[in-house]
Amino acid sequence: MFEKILKNVHEKTPLVHCITNYVTVNDVANAILACGASPIMADDLKEVEEITSICNATYINIGTLNERTVESMIKAGKIANSLNHPVILDPVGAGASKFRTDTTYRLLDEIKFSVIRGNISEIKTIYTGSGKTKGVDADVSDRITEETLDEAVLFAKNMSKKLNSVIAITGAIDIVADENKAYVIRNGHPMMSKITGTGCMLSGIIAAFVAANMENKTEAVTAAITIMGLSGELGYKKIEENNEGTSSFRTYLIDGISKMDIDTLKGGMKVEIK
Repeated sequence: MFEKILKNVHEKTPLVHCITNYVTVNDVANAILACGASPIMADDLKEVEEITSICNATYINIGTLNERTVESMIKAGKIANSLNHPVILDPVGAGASKFRTDTTYRLLDEIKFSVIRGNISEIKTIYTGSGKTKGVDADVSDRITEETLDEAVLFAKNMSKKLNSVIAITGAIDIVADENKAYVIRNGHPMMSKITGTGCMLSGIIAAFVAANMENKTEAVTAAITIMGLSGELGYKKIEENNEGTSSFRTYLIDGISKMDIDTLKGGMKVEIK
């Protein structure tokens, strides 16, 4: 399954339009390039329609939200919808402020999203309004554990059915679900939470993988998350061997994405179907 997904990304080289936050924009671009796709960043109202129309996917991230870019997000999302291009939402910090939460609901009202990816608190905020987001991080009381996994899987499937989107909940244990099935991924390393932008990078990679695999969106999202997590594991091994720190880890993480092949993926993936 993943072999064809990887091959499609490398052969099709999808162009991803990113309206993302300025804290992580460079890493998002590099991660998209590393996975075999191409990024373009454009968030001005005067050009978002043109840029969206020449791209294969649109990625919307509300991490550094402002009123100007909200209108650009809406405009880009609607054009992408009209062209049947996938649109990916990363609702960074939804639940942390009224502006972020209200904007998230407006985006959901006006745009059809192929994929929504966030931590459990952000996803719960979207579904019930009761997530306990702390800044851009999940609240400890929301975290998915082995004991709460089945409940979280059912929640993700129900949310997918409600919103007609693939739902990706990422954390120590990752869940990717549509209304019929879910994949549970146990790849990754805690060090990934010690550098900014891993979630933003991941959402950009997801956009690329979905654009190249529209007939298998759920599996494409699963592949992207597995590759990101495995790259984190491989990067941590390198810094541990060399007694290096977080900056080196960031570099090794992107290296891992760029060097990922099907043999490495098959040898290290920890994925089950629920």
